[in-house]
Order: sequence, then structure tokens, then C-alpha cells
Amino acid sequence: MTTANILAFAGSARKDSWNRKVLQVAVEGAREAGAEVTVANLGDFPMPIYNADWHTENGVPPAMRELRKLMMSANGLLIASPEYNTSITPLLKNTIDWLSQDVDGESGYAPFKDKVCGLMGASNGAFGTIRALPHVSYILSNLGVFVLPVVAVPTVSQAFDAEGKMTGERPRKMLTALGARVARTVVKLA
Repeated sequence: MTTANILAFAGSARKDSWNRKVLQVAVEGAREAGAEVTVANLGDFPMPIYNADWHTENGVPPAMRELRKLMMSANGLLIASPEYNTSITPLLKNTIDWLSQDVDGESGYAPFKDKVCGLMGASNGAFGTIRALPHVSYILSNLGVFVLPVVAVPTVSQAFDAEGKMTGERPRKMLTALGARVARTVVKLA
């Protein structure tokens, strides 16, 4: 039987990122469902803004190769996307742009193709990240990712206590269920 091996990351490298906090709740749900989960901080994988000329002259950044290797070993993804001006963050978009480049004769689709993704996002606004998540979903789907229904957490600062524990019952259940659903779907599709 296949085990779900999930790579989880947020499109924010901010130390106290709400999106990294909601991601952790989904990670717990995936682990409770039997998945092995690796959590990556995109701040640990610095890459220049994607530029085809830079890429031609300098090759592939070592950080991208390292992150690509993590993605290639995963059969599922958990991604938390903040919302900047109703769209995807530059950090997340740049990461996807680099990961989707051909490397050493291997297709740029390889890290994405046939992955199952649980996509979520959180903000203090009333809409959560519901305006940005369709953008991220479209990009990932175009690369061959099977994206499950998204979870957006509005007014996120009210969903956590002072110690960083999620106290909002509804978002906690939705995020935990999303993580578990990724784990179960990966196993079913294997």
C-alpha cells in the first residue's frame, strides 16, 4: 500500500506568518491520517526572481534543485498561500516559476505532474484569501496538479490564541480535514 508522502510549504517566509500557522494545522490532519509530511520554509530556499536570461547564463540555483528534489519525492502537497492585492505572492509565484523549469533534461512538469494538493490561505480580511486561491489553483492545475477544494480562513488573528494554538473550531476542522483528505486521496489514486 502506498503511503502519502506530502511536502508542505507556505507562500510566505515571514517569521510569524498566519499562513505558516494554518499550514501546520493541515499538516497535523495529514499526519493523523497516516501521511509522512515534510514541512519546508521557502525562506530557506533563496532564488533570484525568475529571468530566462539569468537562467541561461547562470543555470539553475542550488536552492531550486534542493526544493525540486523534495517535491519529486512527494506524492502530495499542502500549500498555504497568502493574498497580496487579491493574487498570489511574489515568493510563491517565483518558486513555482523556478520549479517548473526543465532541469538536466527532465521536464519542468515533473515536480508537479499527478500530485494531489490541498490549497489553503489565511488573512485578517473578511474574505480570507478566497480571491487569490483560484489564481494559485489555476497555475498548479496547468502544471498537472490535482487541486482539492480550497480552504480560506478569514479574520485569522481571531482564530488563534496568544500561544499560537488554533482555537477557531470551524477553521481548525476544515484545515485538519483538508490535510487528511490529501493523505487519503494520494493513497486512493496510487
